[in-house]
Amino acid sequence: MALALSPAEFAGIRSRHPLVFQRSWKKRSVPFLVVGGTILYVLYAWWFFAIGAVLSEGRWDRAGAYLADWVSYDVRPTLRFKGEGIEVTYPRFNVLGDNPDPDWVRQVDGRTVEVDVGGARIAATPDLVTITHAGETLEVDLSTGTPTAAEPVPGWAVQKEDEVDADFGFTGSVEIKANRVAIEHRFLGWANFIFDPNSPFFGRSTGEVISLILWGDRLDPDVSNAALAFDNFWNNGEWQHGDVYAKLLQTIIMAFVGTVFAGLVAFPFAFLAARNITPSRLVNHAAKRFFDFQRTIDGLIWALFFIRAFGPGPIPGIAAIFFTDIGSLGKLYAEALENIDEKQREGIRSVGAPPSAVQRFGVLPQVLPVFLSQALYYLESNTRSATIIGAVGAGGIGLKLLEAMRTNQDWENVFYMVILILVVVYAIDGISGALRSRLAGNDHH
Repeated sequence: MALALSPAEFAGIRSRHPLVFQRSWKKRSVPFLVVGGTILYVLYAWWFFAIGAVLSEGRWDRAGAYLADWVSYDVRPTLRFKGEGIEVTYPRFNVLGDNPDPDWVRQVDGRTVEVDVGGARIAATPDLVTITHAGETLEVDLSTGTPTAAEPVPGWAVQKEDEVDADFGFTGSVEIKANRVAIEHRFLGWANFIFDPNSPFFGRSTGEVISLILWGDRLDPDVSNAALAFDNFWNNGEWQHGDVYAKLLQTIIMAFVGTVFAGLVAFPFAFLAARNITPSRLVNHAAKRFFDFQRTIDGLIWALFFIRAFGPGPIPGIAAIFFTDIGSLGKLYAEALENIDEKQREGIRSVGAPPSAVQRFGVLPQVLPVFLSQALYYLESNTRSATIIGAVGAGGIGLKLLEAMRTNQDWENVFYMVILILVVVYAIDGISGALRSRLAGNDHH
C-alpha cells in the first residue's frame, strides 16, 4: 500500500532535508553541454571540410546525367552540310549497329532532313534549321556562316557566340553549328541487352526470335538456333554477360573460402584466448594480441599486400578476407566461450570425465550454434567486402565494376552489375538469416 503524505507533511520533510530535494547544477547542465558541444562540433566540421563551398560548387547537372545513363541510352546522329546537301552520320560505335536507319530520322531529299526527338521536331537544310518544341518554334539562320536564332529565343534554347543549343529535357538535345547539327536522342532502357549488333538475331522482334529458336531454319548450319541464341547472349560484346557472371561467382567464392578458412583457424585459437578455458594468462594475452593484430589491418590493406605478393586474381582476395576475419571471428568466439554456463562443465567434470570430454560435451553444445551464426553473418558481410577488395585488383566483379566506371560511358553496365550484387547479397542474407534462426532454435516450421 502506497504511503500518502499531506502537503504539510511533505513540506516539513523538505524543510528538514533540503539537500535531498535540491537538484545539482551539474546534473542540470549536462543536457545543455551535450547539445552545445554537438552544435559546436557540427559547425567546426562544416568549416573544416568546407561543406558549403563543396555544395555550391558541385556539378549537380553531371550527377543527373550520370543517373540518366544508368537507366537509358542515347543515339547521336549528326547532320553534316556538304555543299548544298546534307549527310547523316553516326558515331563509329553506336547501339544501332553498322547500318543505322532509325525511323525517327528521315532524309526527305538531298537538302532536307527531318528528325523527331521525343516531343521535338527538327527540320534542317544547309541554310535553315527549324525546331518545334513545347508549342514554340525556333528558326536558326545558317546562311551568314554563323548560326543565328530568330528572336524571341524560347527558354529551352540558348544563343551562343558561334552556335545555338536547344535542350528538350530527358529526351535529348541539339547543338547547331555552321557546318553541322549534332543531335542526341535518349531512350529509356538498356540497349542491346540480349543481342549485340554482331548477332544474327539483332534487330529482330521478340516474336521473330522465338519463332527462329523453336522452328525456324538454322542460321548457322553447325548449331541449333537455340544454342546460337544462348551463345550470342552469353558472349554479348557490349554487356559481356558470361564474363560478368563468372566474375560474380568468383566474388562469392572469394567470400566463402576466405570466411570458412578464417573460421576454422579462429576456432582453436579462441579456446586459447578464453580465460575460463585456458588458465594461462600468458597464452590468453598472446592469443588476444594475435587477434588484435589480424583485425587491426583492414582487409583492403591486406589485399594490396597480397596483390604485390601473388599478383592480381582471386587468391589475394581470399587471403585478405582470411587474415582479417581470423581476428574478428577469433575475438567473437573467445567472448562467447567466456560467457558460457559453467554449470554444464561442472556437471560433466563431476562424473570424472577427462578434459577433452568436458570441452566436447560441456562447452561445444553451448557455443557451436553461436560460432556458426557469427560465421554466417561474416559470410554475408564478406560478399560485399569482396566487391571492394576486387576493385583494387583482387579479381571478382569489383574489378569488372571499376573497369566499367573508368570508361565514364558504361554507366548502364555499372548499374547492371550493382543490381546483380544486390541480388546476391539479398539471397545470401536470406539464406544465412534462415540458417541462423534455425541454429538459434527459432524455427517455427
